[in-house]
Amino acid sequence: MLNRQSLIAIGVAILLGLVAVYLANVFLSSSEEKVAKAESGTTRVAVAAVPLDYGVRLTPEKIRFVRYPTTSLPVGTFTRIEDLVAADKKRIALRPMAVNEPILASKISGEGNASLAAILRDGMRAVSVQINAVSGVAGFIQPHDSVDVLITRTVGDREVTDVLLQDTRVIAIDQKAKNPNTGAADLARTATLEVDPIDAQKLALGQQVGSLSLVLRKPGEAQNNPVVETVSIEDLRYNLYGGSRYPQPAAGALLPRSQVTVAAAPAPPRRVVRRAVAPVRAAAPRPVTNDVEIVRGTVGQDYKVGGNGG
Repeated sequence: MLNRQSLIAIGVAILLGLVAVYLANVFLSSSEEKVAKAESGTTRVAVAAVPLDYGVRLTPEKIRFVRYPTTSLPVGTFTRIEDLVAADKKRIALRPMAVNEPILASKISGEGNASLAAILRDGMRAVSVQINAVSGVAGFIQPHDSVDVLITRTVGDREVTDVLLQDTRVIAIDQKAKNPNTGAADLARTATLEVDPIDAQKLALGQQVGSLSLVLRKPGEAQNNPVVETVSIEDLRYNLYGGSRYPQPAAGALLPRSQVTVAAAPAPPRRVVRRAVAPVRAAAPRPVTNDVEIVRGTVGQDYKVGGNGG
């Protein structure tokens, strides 16, 4: 038979157990409420499970879902995987996407093959220009980079280069990541640029009258040159140019030796020798005579007139 102390210990243990169960139940209930409350303010959104490059087809293993605040959802999100990878639908990435980046309708094609028209801004056109390893910056130009377009052509008997366009967006490059035959990357031969209708005409004409080159640049109008200059063969030198783009250095500024122009020494003054001019003597007047010459045919004869003729 249990003594009094044993009964008290058992009672305290039961009481503590009940308290522990109650506290655990309260904690779990509050956690579930918090989770439910949190989930009630969020929405499942499709994001990229792996990096997606331009032209990659969306498949189930490349998509996963995460919860985003319902009040902060980007426009064009997808909440069902059936909208992205259904058997009768083919979605293609039109822009590179990083891991966990939301898959938006503006970043993928419609149902079917990829279309550049889906990513063109209002009023813009897509124009492809021919490039090579040199004019295409050795393959470092990628979609969504910004470039300047240079044109080299013949004007008269001179070769000149002008800036044709500035801050032009590249929307596609035909470069392949890997050649199936050689295993090496194939450099792009064409680049598709987003331009307005007038610039599209300039590019079409420029390809006919000269050669175009792309210059990779930092995007933004602040990077544009307000004044551009025509460069000719005479400018192929390392020196300071004139004009508003190349202001002259401040007075007293030190220049590199290659930029210092040495002025030629002034020529000594010419010595002028003045010589006296001899006076011109007038011819002596012919004496006045009374002779008269009469010419008959080819024969002339002198006659003396006046005086005491005899």
